[in-house]
Amino acid sequence: MLDLKTLGSALEQLEQERGIPREKIIEAIEQALAAAYKKDFGKKGQIVRAVFDISSGKTEFVQVKIVVDEGAVRMPEDTDEDAEAKEKIVNADVPEGEEISLRRFSPEHDILLEDARRIKRDAVSDDEVIFPLETHDDYGRIAAQTAKQVIIQRIREAEKVSIVGEYGGKVGDIIQGSVQRMERGNIFVDLGKTTGLLAYEDQIPSERYKQGERISAYLYKVEETPRGIDVRLSRAHPKMVEKLFAQEAPEVAAGTVQIKAVAREAGSRAKVAVFSSDEHIDPIGSCVGQRGVRVSTVMSELGGEKIDLIVWSDDAKKFIEDALSPAQVQSVVLDEENHQATVTVSADQQSLAIGRGGQNVRLAAKLTGWKLDIVGLPGEVESEKSKVESGTEEATAEGDVIIEETTKEAVAEEKPTEAPVAETPAVEETDAPVTK
Repeated sequence: MLDLKTLGSALEQLEQERGIPREKIIEAIEQALAAAYKKDFGKKGQIVRAVFDISSGKTEFVQVKIVVDEGAVRMPEDTDEDAEAKEKIVNADVPEGEEISLRRFSPEHDILLEDARRIKRDAVSDDEVIFPLETHDDYGRIAAQTAKQVIIQRIREAEKVSIVGEYGGKVGDIIQGSVQRMERGNIFVDLGKTTGLLAYEDQIPSERYKQGERISAYLYKVEETPRGIDVRLSRAHPKMVEKLFAQEAPEVAAGTVQIKAVAREAGSRAKVAVFSSDEHIDPIGSCVGQRGVRVSTVMSELGGEKIDLIVWSDDAKKFIEDALSPAQVQSVVLDEENHQATVTVSADQQSLAIGRGGQNVRLAAKLTGWKLDIVGLPGEVESEKSKVESGTEEATAEGDVIIEETTKEAVAEEKPTEAPVAETPAVEETDAPVTK
C-alpha cells in the first residue's frame, strides 16, 4: 500500500541529492497517483487528475471534461448523413487541401457546450470543466505498485533532463572526478550527480589508476541512450592539450594566441601548431612560459608526454618544414593534386626527420594534413623512400596514419652504432619541448 505522507519528506532529499526541481517531482507524483486511481476506479476515456498536498500528504482527485460544440462531434444518435453534413460545415473554413474528420462524442471525456454553460456561464469550446471524484484511502496493491513504478520512471526522466542540462553545457571542457571502478579496461568516473566513462581507447596507455583516485579528463560527448545518460570522457583527445594550454596560458584563454592544430600520440609525444595575429606576442613563448613552467605543467598533467610547439603558417611548405622539427629540411616539393609533399633532407637528418618508429613524420603528417615522403639528398647515402600517408583532414584527426616503408637510417636507430646518425634518437628522449 502506498503511504502518501512519506512522499512529502522525500522531496527535499531528491531535490538536493539528485538536482531535480521540486515541481517536477510533485508533477510526477500527481500523474502516478492519477494513473493508479483510474486503474482501480476510473472508466475508459476518463481524464483523471490528482492534486497532491505536500504539507498534509493528502490527495484530491478530479475528473476533467472537455467542452465541445454538438456540431463539431459525431453524436451516438447521428446517422451517416448527419455526420457528413456536420463535416461539410466544419470544413467550410478549413484551408484548401486540409480536412477535419469528426470524432465521436464520449460522455466520459466530453461535455456539450449547452450543458457546460449550466455549470460555467462563460464556457466556450475546448474549455475544461472539473468534477470532484470520491477519495479512496485504499488504492489496492496493484494500484500502489502502478503508482510506485510511474513515480520512479518520472523521477528518472527528470533526472536525465537535469544531467543532460548540466553536463551538456560542459562538453568541450576539462572536468574533475574520482575513479569509481574499473571493468574490462574501462574506467568509470564518479562526477557527483552521474558517472562518466573513460573508455580504454580514451586513456593514456602508460597511466594506471586506483579506486578513489582524483582524475581530470576532457568531456567530449553527452547523449541519452536506452540505458541512461552516456557521459564520455577522454585523456587521449587532442582537444585536451588545447584546453590545458588555455588553463595555463592567459594568452590562449583570451584568444590572443590560437592553437591551430594538434597532433598527438597520447602519453608519448604531441605536436602543437600555435599562431598569434599580434606581431608583438610570441605564440611559442606564451605557451612555454617563464623557464618553461607552463608547458611543463601541461606535460606533467599528461603523464610526461613530450610536446613540440610549432609556429603555424598558411604557407604549406614552411608549415611542413617546421612540423618536421627538430630535423633540418633541405626542400619541400608539393603535389597539390594528390595533396602530397616530397621532403628532402640530408643523410644525417633523415632518421631524425622520420623519428623513432616513424613517430616524428607521422605526427607531422597529422598536424599538416599532407601526405609526406621523406627522401635523402641524391648521391649522399643510398636509401629507400619512406612514405607516410595522413589521408584527409578528418582521417588525420583520428590518427589514420600509415608508415609504408622505413629508411635504413630509421632502422639503425633501434641498434646504436658508431655512426653519428645513430645518436639522433637521443633528441627524442629529452623532456625539453622542441620549438621552431
